[in-house]
Amino acid sequence: QVRLVESGGGLVQAGGSLRLSCAASGSIDSINAMGWFRQAQGKQYEEVATITNSGITNYADSMKGRVTISRDNAGHNVYLQMNSLKPEDTAVYYCTAYRTYGGTYWGQGTQVTVSS
Repeated sequence: QVRLVESGGGLVQAGGSLRLSCAASGSIDSINAMGWFRQAQGKQYEEVATITNSGITNYADSMKGRVTISRDNAGHNVYLQMNSLKPEDTAVYYCTAYRTYGGTYWGQGTQVTVSS
């Protein structure tokens, strides 16, 4: 089992920045990638960014160039640096961890609100 705890959400003005953090604990060696999803009110989940154990990253087109995902060497923490935020980035952001043999762990989510 893997437990994920997000932090760093909040209210920011358009054009501002936020850094989300996710602390993972438990069976870290069972996962091969981590990432971030978001869900805006009334909309479907959207995968924002992922990073594999080898450091390969992938970003959603909607945020490419404005976000950077990173992970510490131990793999226990993953970060999402978000810049040039827009009101449409307002959503609950979830940390995710992908099991090597299938399945995904989810955190509880952290609210990001971008005011215009």
